[in-house]
Amino acid sequence: MIDDQDRRHLERCIELAAEALRSGNEPFGSVLVSQNGVAMLEARNEVGGGDATRHPEFAIARWAAGSMSPKERAAATVYTSGEHCPMCSAAHGWVGLGRIVYASSAAQLSQWQAEMGVAPASVRPLSIHEIVPDLKVDGPVEDLAESVRGLHRQMHLVSRGGG
Repeated sequence: MIDDQDRRHLERCIELAAEALRSGNEPFGSVLVSQNGVAMLEARNEVGGGDATRHPEFAIARWAAGSMSPKERAAATVYTSGEHCPMCSAAHGWVGLGRIVYASSAAQLSQWQAEMGVAPASVRPLSIHEIVPDLKVDGPVEDLAESVRGLHRQMHLVSRGGG
């Protein structure tokens, strides 16, 4: 169940995704929040330089592994504008982070890309539970997913020279 605190963190993730897009990256943003509700780290997509592993969720997993105890990681929540890809899901699981809350799902992103005529990604868009079955996951949040959809439309419109 998504509460007001969850929505606030997801809205920040969407702001970070918009920042990523403005800086020439794909529109994804994430926030790591402690058990006490404190935002520990914010990250946005940085793949524009050519390194396709520069996802915000992966950066959070790496940071958490070196900066938090296993107990703190397990009690933390990762908020993100889009459901983790398989790489980020695996990193999340290996590091032992807790709950994930996302605004839009991998299935939604695949559908939006198909509607826009975008070629499928080179990595299959599996759900988080296909990678880390026992993880607590909440999402998508439909009204926030529409905001994420708009960012992806903007990215593909620009990449086609239409914006």
